Amino acid sequence: DEHIPTTLPWLQLFFCFFVWQEICDNPQFIIDGASRTDICQGELGDCWLLAAIACLTLNDKLLYRVIPSDQSFTENYAGIFHFQFWRYGEWVDVVVDDRIPTSNNQLVFTKSFRKNEFWSALLEKAYAKLHGSYEALKGGNTLEAMEDFTGGVTEFFEMSEAPKELYKIMKKALERGSLMGCSIDALLPSHCETETANGLVRGHAYSITALEECDKLKVTKDTKIRLVQMRNPWGMVLWKGPWNAKSKEWSTISSSDKARLKKKTVETSETWISFEDFKKNFTKLEICNLTPDTLLDDRSHSWTVAVNEGRWVRGSSAGGCRNFPDTFWTNPQYRMRLYEEDDDPDDPEHVACTVMVALMQKGRRKDRSKGAKLYTIGFSIYEMIGSQQHLQKDFFLYNASKAKCKSYINLREVSERFCLPPGEYVIIPSTFDPHEEGEFILRVFSEKNTSTTSHGKILPGVSSLTTSQTDGTGKLNLQEFKHLWSKIKAWQAFYCTCAHDKISSTVVTANPSSCIHSTPPPPFHLGFRLNNQLYDIITMRYADEHLNIDFDSFICCFVRLEGMFRTFHAFDKNGDGTIKLNVLEVSPVGHCATKGHVTSIQRGIHPINSCPLLLSFISSLNLFLFFISSCYSGSS
Repeated sequence: DEHIPTTLPWLQLFFCFFVWQEICDNPQFIIDGASRTDICQGELGDCWLLAAIACLTLNDKLLYRVIPSDQSFTENYAGIFHFQFWRYGEWVDVVVDDRIPTSNNQLVFTKSFRKNEFWSALLEKAYAKLHGSYEALKGGNTLEAMEDFTGGVTEFFEMSEAPKELYKIMKKALERGSLMGCSIDALLPSHCETETANGLVRGHAYSITALEECDKLKVTKDTKIRLVQMRNPWGMVLWKGPWNAKSKEWSTISSSDKARLKKKTVETSETWISFEDFKKNFTKLEICNLTPDTLLDDRSHSWTVAVNEGRWVRGSSAGGCRNFPDTFWTNPQYRMRLYEEDDDPDDPEHVACTVMVALMQKGRRKDRSKGAKLYTIGFSIYEMIGSQQHLQKDFFLYNASKAKCKSYINLREVSERFCLPPGEYVIIPSTFDPHEEGEFILRVFSEKNTSTTSHGKILPGVSSLTTSQTDGTGKLNLQEFKHLWSKIKAWQAFYCTCAHDKISSTVVTANPSSCIHSTPPPPFHLGFRLNNQLYDIITMRYADEHLNIDFDSFICCFVRLEGMFRTFHAFDKNGDGTIKLNVLEVSPVGHCATKGHVTSIQRGIHPINSCPLLLSFISSLNLFLFFISSCYSGSS
């Protein structure tokens, strides 16, 4: 886009991307193992990704899960390489060719310090393909890439609110193979990637590669010094304070400790900093744990995980946070059952079940070119007693949450650890503001078996309907007209109960909170259940851009709805709410094989829909669903 580096003239840029040539005579995929020295940032602002890759190289098992090692430019070479990433609950394989953007025969983006080693450049290309483009990788959070490399669980610490045991937490994280990064907030956009007086860079991602504790030569009040080793993906601009490479502080520790720490410094882009200076200068610490085992505990647990995918749909299930009581209850609801307490609880006097809830929004980076940004997301947990249905507005007005995330934040994933008494709970994932559409994945980790299930909504429907016209003549007699007229009056009254504006006779906005609790006059009342996925699709397809429904459409909907119920109940021989159709009831006959039949196939509709009876059923259902979606839409 317009932010392509100005060091690349446009004509040169054109040939850079569209003229293929050999970069070197002896290309190698990996030379002497993949290490963090092979990762040097180029013109692309993806330091967050490179910081995560550097952490990944510290764990061979993780590294070669992402980068299958049985690849090379010689044996079985086919011009392609493949990489594996964790993507919203499953591992996906991404295949790329080995054509890499260059300028003056030099790689434009990530490169190795060895001119003929290409694993890091190809890994970056595969990750760019996963998200749609190199452009999509500009700017990000190290935790995103860490999760995509491991499928782990993230933890996020603000240094200003860090726990006293932070060093122990970090030490334990590295010992357990966790990936860890840090950064300094850029308070203003103009401050991003600017250097501070002590050599650190604002708005830039560093990877943490080691922690060490050394004895001081002189016995003082504090006999030990705690040190943090960090790496700058730029390969330059290093810490200038105490414990930098030329610092006098190295003379305060033993020669053996000095040699040991120097040995850990494998490249010039790495530097040591005291733990106290680390806390003072950095604002964020990001940890991606392979399992939810607490970093303050020496015990290792066997965790189970329940994964649920869902979506927020404008006017349907995008209710916003608890600040919006009229719509909050419409958010997706997931029941969580906790029946088995922890084997070894921290407090034996209080029985509890340890769970970690992680809410991740999907696809926002890939859709960045369409204007998508990360939503501010979070979740609340409520104790649920007895109810088997989607909890309604009144429940949330009179019941406080049992637990919730610390804050709503615009990260890809928000996670929190809880200790809850055994019982049944409902998790409500939401965006901060209502009417924000997007997909998400909700993961619930527990030390014991647990389950999460989605609740469908209970929607107002209509039953006990009979046809107004019964003799097949296409005309209404007096009794039939009287019956139809009474229905229309009842429907009109019901429509008004769902509306904000009871004066306008043309277009009225349906209010979800009033419509859901409205009961149409007998014999037109019945609760109608739909699952969340179907309900979301209904709303997206049938609600207009202003979430309105006019009275004419409402009446037409009910008239067609009557036909839908009649058709369904005619097939429902046993009255159990399911129907079975034989081949004669669904096969096209006579005039079914018409131009309309061909059109339906071209539109991706199964030929079964060409049967007149089913076409009538489906047509009626469509209008009925339009009514439902409008009743639930609410005002924008």
